[in-house]
Amino acid sequence: MRYPSILVTDFDGTLTSQDYYRLVRDRLVPDDTPDYWSLYRNGQLTHFEALRAYFAAARPDEPTHLALVDLMGLDPNLAQSVAALNEQGWKVVVVSNGCQWYIDRLLRQAGVDLEVHANPGALEGGRLAMHWPTDTLYPSKQTGIDKAAVIRAYLEEGRTVAFAGDGATDVAPALLVPPNRRFARADLAEGLREQNASFRPFERWSEVANALLESTGEAS
Repeated sequence: MRYPSILVTDFDGTLTSQDYYRLVRDRLVPDDTPDYWSLYRNGQLTHFEALRAYFAAARPDEPTHLALVDLMGLDPNLAQSVAALNEQGWKVVVVSNGCQWYIDRLLRQAGVDLEVHANPGALEGGRLAMHWPTDTLYPSKQTGIDKAAVIRAYLEEGRTVAFAGDGATDVAPALLVPPNRRFARADLAEGLREQNASFRPFERWSEVANALLESTGEAS
């Protein structure tokens, strides 16, 4: 087994400092647009439907959509961190409830080739159209991609699994891994505190990589 260990990581707000949907909402969505996020929180929309609604409500402006991808703030140490993790037997797998279009774009710019599980999409008519994933092995009616199912699949293979995330939808997957391999910030950290579940805080994704590398070095 080339990679006995797997780091499953969220993308928006975890590998990046900004969520793409928030950038779109704040810069491209008209002021009179419904608060789709509140509708999601109240159970009137799924997580997937809320994101897709914001993307559909944005004014058609392809240059700005492209510029917003660059404003997400991908960790500048990503390539170096991934290479170091790979060398120590860790594979990095991105599992996101966002859209693969901007994930692929940023990873290409960083020169990093990672396995990605996310909702498909593309710029269509100047807007980002996010679609239901039809060929994923890990479907979710709420989010499109079931992060917990990805982690369970790796655990069933007998691999060591770590998880890093920042969102409310990350609580369930985070609880599948032990506290010393559970990395959280923002809404995920808050959700874990509410459940009195321990975790390792981080601000930048490369801190997660460094912590795993240190632990691997101590174990060897």
